Amino acid sequence: MMKIVIIGGVAAGAKAAAKSRRLLEDAEIDLYTQDTHVSYSACGLPYYIEGNFDDYRTLLVRSPEEFAKSDINIHLRHRVTKILPKVKKILVENLDVPDAFLVDYDKLIIAVGARPFLPNIKHRALPHVFTLRTIEDGIAIRNQLELSQKVVLIGGGYIGIELLESCVKQGKHTTLIERGSRIMPTFDPDMSELIKNQLTSISEGKFDILTSQNVTELLGDNNGVTAIKTESGVEIEADMVIICAGVVPNVELALDAGIALGETGAIKVTPKMETNITDIYACGDCVEERQIVSGTHIWLPLGSNANKEGRCAAMNACGFEEAFQGVLSSSVTRCLKLTMSMTGLTQTQAEKLGYDVISTTVTKFDKVGYMPEANNITLKIIADKKSGRLLGGQGIGAGDADKRINSLATALLAKLTVEEFYNNDLTYSPPFSPTIDPLLNAAQILLSKLAE
Repeated sequence: MMKIVIIGGVAAGAKAAAKSRRLLEDAEIDLYTQDTHVSYSACGLPYYIEGNFDDYRTLLVRSPEEFAKSDINIHLRHRVTKILPKVKKILVENLDVPDAFLVDYDKLIIAVGARPFLPNIKHRALPHVFTLRTIEDGIAIRNQLELSQKVVLIGGGYIGIELLESCVKQGKHTTLIERGSRIMPTFDPDMSELIKNQLTSISEGKFDILTSQNVTELLGDNNGVTAIKTESGVEIEADMVIICAGVVPNVELALDAGIALGETGAIKVTPKMETNITDIYACGDCVEERQIVSGTHIWLPLGSNANKEGRCAAMNACGFEEAFQGVLSSSVTRCLKLTMSMTGLTQTQAEKLGYDVISTTVTKFDKVGYMPEANNITLKIIADKKSGRLLGGQGIGAGDADKRINSLATALLAKLTVEEFYNNDLTYSPPFSPTIDPLLNAAQILLSKLAE
């Protein structure tokens, strides 16, 4: 009987466990996680904090009891402290009782995810200072938010932007502070600036966005944080601070076992999710991926990718053939009325990789203008001038920017040229799109530039 051991149980690990059972009915499957929950939507935590639903258990996909019905053994509050590849064992520590023990494995799947990045900020351990990664984090933030009036968010990426919406909708004055020169830095600079301008235009005094401000110190006492202080001497009152400065992959366990890391600093895996050590696989937010458009390696921690990687790792661990082709870098988020979405390469990335980049940016209604629900969206589409191949795109606006980016993602996967994509037959009806969709309008402009 094969024994499959999985370390980590949020998205990739839970998926790997469930898929392994479907593939091998008689395998022994054990999942160890230091978390208090397994198989939940961490991406939904900002929306729980926002108050879209009251019971955090709405985020749970599958309980330990449900896994048990499939003879999958879930071990909560168990931390794996060492991997011993030569003897195919792991050392496990029970966090609830002083106990440690060895566990054998035939196949090992590492799905330990990522953790919040903690910048060097003085007095970071003051009460009412939080990070967001686990369900416990979400519960603690939501409870404190009810008691707070002034919130400071440190970090202007995806987590910070989503929490800005959460806090504002809870009626709290919120200040988002980004140490860099722009928020949402994964977008091109012009699109990042557009995001900031559009959010600021709807702030109505409910929130502030500050860039190029590095938080160096938190002020307060044993009763809690009272203010933040920046490197330039700016002080902002706060009775609650959430550090959302990004995440870093959990690689220490793997590195200690001799598992190789990739150029991004995350675990290096083959398309079969294999590490450099036989019978050890890795998946989810702790591994790097291949960017499909460029062929380069990137690290992109997303739940959608983690699920696919967990499935792939399970397939190969169980003796089946499966290859994970990589990612398109597709993402989407929302803040208040603004949707932000992207796929493929940005212009900045493409130029660094040596592409001869052409781009166009268009702002159009997402529906026929006379429809009452019509809203502007701004699309930026880039292509390689030499080959005419589409390379990526970004969409921002109160309208349906994301569905345009989804269409573009499909085109990137098919390696379509601008001309090929322009021949696409997109749906039209006044409640859904203009006669000429903004995406095709952008492609038309790119065609003109290619002909120059």
